[in-house]
Amino acid sequence: MEPKVNLELALQHGLNEEEYANILTILGRVPTYTELGIFSVMWSEHCSYKNSISEIKKLPRSGPRLLVQAGEENAGLIDIGEGMAVAFKIESHNHPSAVEPYQGAATGVGGIMRDIFTMGARPIASLNSLRFGNIDNPRTKYLMKGIVKGIGDYGNSFGVPTIAGEIYFDDSYNENPIVNAMSVGIVKHSEIAKAIAKGVGNSVMIVGSATGRDGIHGATFASEEISEESEQKRPSVQVGDPFTEKLLLEATLEAIKTGYVIGIQDMGAAGITCSASEMSARGNSGMIINLNLVPVREEHMSSYEIMLSESQERMLLVIQPEHEDAIKSIFDKWELQCCRIGEVTNDGKIGIYYNTLQVADIPAYNLVLGGGAPVYYRESKKPEYIDELRKFDLNSLPEPNDYNDCLLRLLSSPNICSRRWVYMQYDRMVRTNTIINISGNAAVVRIKGSNKALAMKTDCNARYVYLNPYEGAKIAVAEAARNVVCVGAKPLAITNCLNFGNPYKPEIYWQFKETIRGISAACLALNTPVTGGNVSFYNENPDGAIFPTPVIGMIGEITDFRNYMSSDFKNNGDIVILLGKTTGHIGGSEYLKHIFNTTAGDAPHIDLAAEFRLQELVLELIGKDLLNSVHDLSEGGLAIALAESSIYACENNRSLGVKVLLPEDGRMDYSLFGEDQSRVLISANSNNLCKIKAIVDEYDIEFSIIGEVVTDQFSINNLINLKLAEIATLYNNTIEKNIIE
Repeated sequence: MEPKVNLELALQHGLNEEEYANILTILGRVPTYTELGIFSVMWSEHCSYKNSISEIKKLPRSGPRLLVQAGEENAGLIDIGEGMAVAFKIESHNHPSAVEPYQGAATGVGGIMRDIFTMGARPIASLNSLRFGNIDNPRTKYLMKGIVKGIGDYGNSFGVPTIAGEIYFDDSYNENPIVNAMSVGIVKHSEIAKAIAKGVGNSVMIVGSATGRDGIHGATFASEEISEESEQKRPSVQVGDPFTEKLLLEATLEAIKTGYVIGIQDMGAAGITCSASEMSARGNSGMIINLNLVPVREEHMSSYEIMLSESQERMLLVIQPEHEDAIKSIFDKWELQCCRIGEVTNDGKIGIYYNTLQVADIPAYNLVLGGGAPVYYRESKKPEYIDELRKFDLNSLPEPNDYNDCLLRLLSSPNICSRRWVYMQYDRMVRTNTIINISGNAAVVRIKGSNKALAMKTDCNARYVYLNPYEGAKIAVAEAARNVVCVGAKPLAITNCLNFGNPYKPEIYWQFKETIRGISAACLALNTPVTGGNVSFYNENPDGAIFPTPVIGMIGEITDFRNYMSSDFKNNGDIVILLGKTTGHIGGSEYLKHIFNTTAGDAPHIDLAAEFRLQELVLELIGKDLLNSVHDLSEGGLAIALAESSIYACENNRSLGVKVLLPEDGRMDYSLFGEDQSRVLISANSNNLCKIKAIVDEYDIEFSIIGEVVTDQFSINNLINLKLAEIATLYNNTIEKNIIE
């Protein structure tokens, strides 16, 4: 017995009165219960982007290397030459991880992996961007342990290295962690698969795991705020099986190589509903599906449940009927179910049958993003807090009496210290392609059978975005690019995961619009188009919204993997040089937050033209083999960058630090810990100094020789003098100490 469909039931499904009226118009009748469920998930924020698509379209989404436009396929696709392409994408799994941290994070990894290998690409790397609340909060520790274990267990079992990421802590993420998972894969141009349904009479097949009741209305759950009732939404969280996904990976890639697969899409949010409607809409076609043919693992499942289930490790394929047996034999070999459940039509509709009854008949176009799904233009208003925080008198802060203590406290900040406790739980070397994953600014993975390598990084300083969404978003793109440049890679393109609060609040939507404007400006200036991504709204807890967190996933190319660069000091006697201008910008800094417990001021200004020149300069210096180490400056400023390059040298069995002498013509704490943008720390043999200086002059970048690499010493002027072992121990053990206690 199904409930009676009316406006009240539609409202309970997350639809509004206007949307329900639109459904009545589209269908010309009252929807069935199954149809109401289909509309509710496909028109949810998570699937339709109804409150963001109008702004997302403003992002630069084209470039000479892009093989598909953003949003056209399951993931972005970039040409890297030699007949190869890189597929990559990042997505959120925030709400599921808030109520079921282990499975929420694990299935986030599994889902983004399927987006990659449904395109015919073999995943080669996994990354993540994580945000948690106050590290001293027991709930934060519980969430972090579960999320890290979920990521590690799934990735390790699946057999793809987790090689890079970021972790930040702030009270704004209490109860609403941010879990963004990114995957990168390699595919031959000749083996790229499309998420499309076409060819009247072609078979629609479901492969992989059986369908259960887990994850029903997961997309709807992801489109509402976290509240005290959210714990009751645990059944909306999917359950993952990495071992089945590994089988599905191998079977899928083998099937695609036959050339028989016309279209393929994974079943993530909204399950069969999303795959069937999106594939049909892309192919200007339709589908007839018989749900009685769908393998299920629970008794008496309704058509509503089967269509909305988000059970993991499933795919939808379109195959010519004469090739069904060949495809089925592949999945049989890998001990996976493979069943024909319907066929492609040319009427543009999704026709769903169950127990001889037609339970749904909906135009596919009206369900999908970019088609007939709702598009809203929300009110925006600059938040009052921004002007208030900028009134803060930064010069009123006392200068430290003990700079040694100040540096040690910053090194122990959970936003700066080593994430060793986390990444040691990840298999970083599986498949043996990882070159850099610890002591580098970005991860580097070699492409087997080629001299090429890919550099990759996720990045975002959400505190900057909170204080100034436009500048903060520009910085997120620029720093991600700078990170891949510092390992010797040319930035190619980005994917993004835009994590914000409730879009119906004008102040939140203003943050979102300004962020889009900032990302656009930076991507245009740095020639890194947007290949796709994800928007995650409603990231709020009872105390308010998270910091706006537009995470940038950057991909860069190294033409010869032997020329990669790391950030650790190499040789006693090397000169240490700072590239870029230092003004001592302290607003929004980790120094201000961790030492004075204050988030105030403005984000640093970034000159994108100067940033581009700096990145081109660093690439030329690395390409001409003139440098021994390169490290970008970010949280904690110059002093932290110097300390990290020393610590990384110690980890590589070189007891090397620095002796630095800086001009004392202002507040030294601001010079040492300020976070001015577009700065890079390099070290080089003194014999190369003249060559380096000549090249720097061509790029009009500020150049300062600030010290030299020395043995067993870390000193800056007469202010800081510490033992290397002391700073390394503190830096490496803080997270583990806090979490385990």
